Amino acid sequence: MTPEPATRTTAPPRYRERLRLSWWTWLPALLVDAIVAIEFTLGFATIPAWLPFAVVIPLTVAGLIWVSRISVTVTGDELLVDDARLPVAVIADVVALDAAGKREALGIGSHPLAFVIQRPWIGPAVQVLLDDPADPTPYWLISTRKPVELATALLEASARERGARSS
Repeated sequence: MTPEPATRTTAPPRYRERLRLSWWTWLPALLVDAIVAIEFTLGFATIPAWLPFAVVIPLTVAGLIWVSRISVTVTGDELLVDDARLPVAVIADVVALDAAGKREALGIGSHPLAFVIQRPWIGPAVQVLLDDPADPTPYWLISTRKPVELATALLEASARERGARSS
């Protein structure tokens, strides 16, 4: 008898957030683009006037989209930050940080082996303390707009995973 292949469950995530730029940050970027394109048009009279706009604006839009690509997801058994994966079973504790706490955690006392996903336009963060003897990483520090919700989702998933392992 052939055993069935192991498949991953597709349960909906407990928490999901994309670390996007705010909508109002696009306006100054596009304004600077327009100024730069006009400067190119004035500096190089031989090129068509539309060409700097056709090059500079799409490059900036692509850059802004690329900067906004990071997502944070908590599933039943993992924390996914971009392409990094952390099993919730190794989470010892989770601390929700405000902007001042995040600055302090990133400051002079920060651990050099910590895993950090930090976005300067997002004030709060979550510090995930780890209990994994095989991993030298002491904690993960992740920017988030909703630190309490992310911390709650991580603690619930960790408690559920530990309860499932102990029974």
